[in-house]
Amino acid sequence: MEFDLKGRFLKMSLNITNLNLTWNTRRLRSLLNSGNLRSTSYTFLILMSVLLYLCASAAEAATQEYWIAAEKVEWNYAPSGQNLIRPAMGLDVWGKALVYEKYRYIQYTDASYTTQVEQPAWMGILGPQLHAVEGDSVRVHFLNHADKPLSIHVHGLQYDEANEGADMKGSGAAVPPGGRFTYHWEADSDAAPGPNDPSSIVWLYHSHVDAVTEVYDGLIGTIVVTKKGMERAANDPRPKDIDKAFTTLFLVFNENDRKIVKSGQSAEYDSPEEAEEGNLKHTINGYIFGNLQGLEVEQGDRVRWYLIGLGTEVDMHTAHWHGQTVLNAGKRTDVVELLPGSMVTVDMTAKTPGDWLYHCHVADHITAGMNTRWRVIPKP
Repeated sequence: MEFDLKGRFLKMSLNITNLNLTWNTRRLRSLLNSGNLRSTSYTFLILMSVLLYLCASAAEAATQEYWIAAEKVEWNYAPSGQNLIRPAMGLDVWGKALVYEKYRYIQYTDASYTTQVEQPAWMGILGPQLHAVEGDSVRVHFLNHADKPLSIHVHGLQYDEANEGADMKGSGAAVPPGGRFTYHWEADSDAAPGPNDPSSIVWLYHSHVDAVTEVYDGLIGTIVVTKKGMERAANDPRPKDIDKAFTTLFLVFNENDRKIVKSGQSAEYDSPEEAEEGNLKHTINGYIFGNLQGLEVEQGDRVRWYLIGLGTEVDMHTAHWHGQTVLNAGKRTDVVELLPGSMVTVDMTAKTPGDWLYHCHVADHITAGMNTRWRVIPKP
């Protein structure tokens, strides 16, 4: 009996992230009153383990809370109106129509949904980047400000069917226009960095009522999970062993059969074939031909890149940095392969100052504008 009881208490004290405080307190009281704890020293050890559990629970039971709305927007794939990589070549067929009706995830500061959280320019069309530490709960309050049913489906984190945001399971699978739903997810050990991962990894989230259409709509975002103990502070779940982090999505947005905002159309397409190709926007974070801005670091910075791939069979991408190599799962490279649904995290130390190309190395993707620049600023 005593040996069995010891095992039960060890399990209770060690598996603390999976247990409920109220349940444990009630269970302990019951066991103490049962007369099964016969040794004073053993009782002391049990009480100490429970005390450690309570302290750990107070420190670790964090909930990351976010307020996100889906909204209809107009999106310009080249706000400058120019090819900023090779200006003399122009935007060719991909610049004849630049502005389309899209949808985006927008983050707000609270439940009033009145004050937007500003995003850095380099995030482009991506929705807000969420953060959690291993062991955290994530609560996302979703408001559908758009004109059709939408959802948020997350990869990697744990959830029950009611919080899947997909597969028509529950009200969170298709939130109607004007509707609200709060998603509850868990960033447990299976969502956290593995043995060969760096201190944080990236996961996708996107709408999943009509998943293909809504990815092309622009309803895409990411969540970064940091390994326990590697967070910057109790109130800052970002990893502490890096200086800068960027997320880049490689995706050919298919705008065929979508509404072009006429103010953004510079010319009529000459043929249906030209229109079909021109409506395929080969983007990094929703921009073409160098119009993605803000990928800037300082010399010596430790930089983490979260790489995302989505799309169809044509979306076989090879992210390539000029001027620098990266570590991918411990392997040195300067090209990382991405397939649709890929989520890859790589690290670099920025060494050489310069204005470097960053692009997909697939030949026709280069031609179509899947390129930009990342900049290393010299140390003063």
